[in-house]
Amino acid sequence: MLLEVIATTVGDAIAAEQAGADRLELVTGMKEGGLTPSAGLIEGTVRSVKIPSAVMVRPHSKSFVYDEDDVRAMRRDIRLIRETGAAGIVIGTLTPQNEIDVPVLEALLEEAGGLEVVFHRAFDAVPDQIAAFRQLSGYKQITRILTSGGKPSALDAVDRMKELVELSRDSHITILAGSGLNAESLESFVKDTGVTEVHFGGAVRGPKGVEDDIAAEKIREIRDILARC
Repeated sequence: MLLEVIATTVGDAIAAEQAGADRLELVTGMKEGGLTPSAGLIEGTVRSVKIPSAVMVRPHSKSFVYDEDDVRAMRRDIRLIRETGAAGIVIGTLTPQNEIDVPVLEALLEEAGGLEVVFHRAFDAVPDQIAAFRQLSGYKQITRILTSGGKPSALDAVDRMKELVELSRDSHITILAGSGLNAESLESFVKDTGVTEVHFGGAVRGPKGVEDDIAAEKIREIRDILARC
């Protein structure tokens, strides 16, 4: 079982690694669903931890629809991320109709080169997730899809999550379950869906959620639960 934790500072990243996280999603603007972090934050994180970091590439929080200026900015950010030695990027591109924006996706994948690519929860806005999964599985660079099964909380989408995990068994893409997960329901969720990777943000922080620091004891608790799954 792989545990991915959102980090918004170098301190977050260090604390998450020490508590047992396997992987980081590095973002800023957690309240906005995650935005591209600064060059200094990316470089500082990569230097400070040994676990891999996947860096959010999202220039604004208005939507997942990007114009030419947005794409130019995202391509430049991806080039910088490659130079830092980060393991991967986290992207999601949609049309105004909430379909996968293939031309923009392919432009970003071209820039990504050998970086691992996660397609983020823009996937949860797509009306036909099964068709979207099959579409994304045509791109070898995309190794994970972060999803809550089309619901605000993955706990409310157990059947869909199980369906996506079954689809992924014949694919190079892994389903990364995130949003709404908690220690109380994690073990049953993992057993019911078959997911092998989980993603935590506010649930492994203090009482203020995304405004609080990483709570190492919460990560250790999640790690212990996953060890039983």
